[in-house]
Amino acid sequence: MLRSKAFNLLKCIQLMSGQPKLAYKGIHPVIASHGHRSHRSVAYKQRYKTGAGSAGGRTLSAPQTKAMSEQELPGLLILDIGGTYGVQENIVALLKKHFCLITMKEFLENKKEMSKKIQSIFVSECRPTVDQELLESLPNLKVIGNSGVGVDHLNLKIISNFGVKVTNTPHAVADSTADIGMALMLASARRLVEGSQIAISPHTKYFAVDWLGVEVTRATLGIIGMGRIGYKVAQRARAFEMKILYHNRKQREEEEQAVGAHYCEKMEDLLQQSDFVMLVVNLTPETHKMIGKKELGLMKPTATLINIGRGALIDQDALVEALQNNVIRAAALDVTYPEPLPRDHPLLKLNNIIITPHIGTATVQAIQMMAEEAIANMLAVLNGQPIPSEVFPK
Repeated sequence: MLRSKAFNLLKCIQLMSGQPKLAYKGIHPVIASHGHRSHRSVAYKQRYKTGAGSAGGRTLSAPQTKAMSEQELPGLLILDIGGTYGVQENIVALLKKHFCLITMKEFLENKKEMSKKIQSIFVSECRPTVDQELLESLPNLKVIGNSGVGVDHLNLKIISNFGVKVTNTPHAVADSTADIGMALMLASARRLVEGSQIAISPHTKYFAVDWLGVEVTRATLGIIGMGRIGYKVAQRARAFEMKILYHNRKQREEEEQAVGAHYCEKMEDLLQQSDFVMLVVNLTPETHKMIGKKELGLMKPTATLINIGRGALIDQDALVEALQNNVIRAAALDVTYPEPLPRDHPLLKLNNIIITPHIGTATVQAIQMMAEEAIANMLAVLNGQPIPSEVFPK
C-alpha cells in the first residue's frame, strides 16, 4: 500500500556480511558555518524495492554498473571519515564499493584537481555544508545524496539552479523513527525517566503509592503528518487500541481505513480531542512554529506533546510557559532547536519533559539502510536512470 512498484532497472547492492558494529552516534551541535537556511516545502517521488537480506530485512536497489577500478569510480565528497562528525567506518566501506571518497580536507587542499572528480556529495547529519560557494567550485557535481528525510538544511532552489539533483532516504527511516515516537509516548505517560531516578536514588527508602502515570492503551492519539512515519506510528498505536486522529494536508483515505484512523481537516479539532499529540511533519515555512501558545492552549491540560519531526516546529518559549503553568501535562522531544540546547535553557530545568538527543534513526540497521538508499539514489542520477527518492524545490 505504501510501497512503490519494484524498480526493475536497478540491481541489489551487496551488503556487508553480518551486522556491523557502529560507533556511538554522537549529538551534533549547531555549527555556525551551517547558518540558518530558508526552509522550503518539498515533494517526493520514490520507487523502492524490498526483500530479504538487508539490515532490517530490506534490500535497496541501485542501477547496474560495470566493475570499475577505484580510479574510475565517481568522486564522492564527504565531510570526513570517522571522528566526532565524520562518516562511520562501516558506512565508509559501503560507500567505497561505488565511489572514490574525497574528504572535505582533501578537497580544500587540492581544489583544482579534486573539483573535477567530484560528481556527488553524501550529506550525513547535515554535513558537509552545501552552500553557493561550494556549488560554484564543483563544475561536475550532479547529485547530493542526503542521508535522512529532512532537507531543511539544504537550499533546494539554489541547488536546483546549478542543475544538481537532491535525494533523501524516506524509506530507511520510517520504522526506527516511529519506534522512537512510541517510546517517548510510553516513557512520558508512565514517567519512566523520573521513576528510574527514584528507583536508583540513594535517598529512596520507599516507593510512594500515589506516584502515578497515565494510560496509553485506549487513549486518543493525534498524529500531525500522516506520511510514511506517521502511518507507521498509527500502525503501532492500533496495537494499543488507541483512538487515532490525524491531520494532514490531504486526507489519506486508504491509510486511515487500514489503521482505523479519523481525519481532522482542522488541526484545532485534533488538538482539542487528543490525549497525546505527535508531530511527524517536515520543517517548512508553513510548519515553522506550527505549535505555539494558541495551539498549546487548545490541548487538554492532561495531554502530552511529542515531537519527532524538527525542533523548530514548536515555539519553545511557548512550550516552556505551557509546561511551567500546567497548560499541558508533559512533553517528550527527540528534537529541539538548536541541538543540543544551551545548558542553561529553561526546558532542561523542567521535570515534566523528556528530551532525547535526536536518536530517531540511531540504530545499527537504520544507519546502514539510509546509506544504502542514498547510494541507490546517487547511482541512479549518475547513470541517467529514474531516481528512487528525489526531492524537488517547491
